[in-house]
Amino acid sequence: MSTNSANGEANRSLPGRLRSRFEGPNTIGESRGFWVGFLVAIAALAVYPLFSDGSQLSLFMVLALLGLSLSVVWGYSGVLSFGQVVFFGIGAYTFGVVSINFATPGGITAAVLAGIVGGGVSAAILGYFMFYGGVRDVYVTIITLVSTIVMHTFMAQTAGSEWAIGEAALGGFNGMPDIPLLTLGVGGASYQFIYNPFPMRIIGIGAVEISPFYYLVLVLLVGTYLALRALVNSDYGRVMVAVREDEDRTEMFGYNVTRVKFVVFTLGGALAGLSGVLYAARNVYIDPTVFSLLFATLPVIWVSIGGRKSLLGAVVATLAVEYLRISMAGELALVLLGTLLLVTILVLPGGFVPWVHQRIVKAQAGPGETNGPDIPDASSEVSD
Repeated sequence: MSTNSANGEANRSLPGRLRSRFEGPNTIGESRGFWVGFLVAIAALAVYPLFSDGSQLSLFMVLALLGLSLSVVWGYSGVLSFGQVVFFGIGAYTFGVVSINFATPGGITAAVLAGIVGGGVSAAILGYFMFYGGVRDVYVTIITLVSTIVMHTFMAQTAGSEWAIGEAALGGFNGMPDIPLLTLGVGGASYQFIYNPFPMRIIGIGAVEISPFYYLVLVLLVGTYLALRALVNSDYGRVMVAVREDEDRTEMFGYNVTRVKFVVFTLGGALAGLSGVLYAARNVYIDPTVFSLLFATLPVIWVSIGGRKSLLGAVVATLAVEYLRISMAGELALVLLGTLLLVTILVLPGGFVPWVHQRIVKAQAGPGETNGPDIPDASSEVSD
């Protein structure tokens, strides 16, 4: 780093130094206005349950973590995976099995870690055989899709009494009920993050219902989003993007492309596992529908609509699409999802959020002016 750069870094304010960790060419939002809007959005999510039922929103935020897991794998490494729900489901079932067999605060805390590790290890095993076996491009997508089908078929036939791990019966399509409430800590130093809101009186507002689980998910979602922003804007993140753009050229520069894809795929699996743990803890129930083809397609739809090269797009699209899907009846919801995906592919292949960001930047720059480097038109981007 040059002397001028070092002096510039030292002269920055604390908020400026913090912002620099999360800003770069691989994410949307590098202005003060963006971060003010980001804080306003977090505040809005924080106060939302005080004025309305936040139960559905907590589910959408849990699923947004699943969307982020695909965004970092597909959007930043170029690996289109239909298998994120495999790691999601394995994380959920692992949490259920361990927590039912060890239904103490320490046991449930260990179950959370086991679920995350289960998702990551399963992704690592599948990724090792794919990437180190020379599987590339569309064949990776096919293998991950087949893995989803295999898991769905297998878990569907685990209804017999012989399909039990200790006290936890897998249950087949009946599912695994009676999963303990999420508890973190050990012994007396533990806290139970109940899903159902409980009444609480807040000065100036009056009696409201508070869900500890809702706020835990909000903190995890915001923390994960910021951590991934820091990752993709780091030197390693630039290598990830280089692998996405041109594997052969990146390898010619001396980077281990196979290892990069393997590491990112494993990270995506662990993040999907965390989402699965929270899903099972929220519902205190899990069943094989998490491995269904419809559910496997949803993360691809969220990330495609929001913008696969945008972490923010994955979060925004998951929240919006799931709200619309839950608000509509069965087949109508499927028609809506298909229409949204078709319009995105044909009109906005770069995704909705990057398109909106581009329009805002152009509006701020004004006619005939520029505001930083040129931004390619999202509608002309070809998704690879």
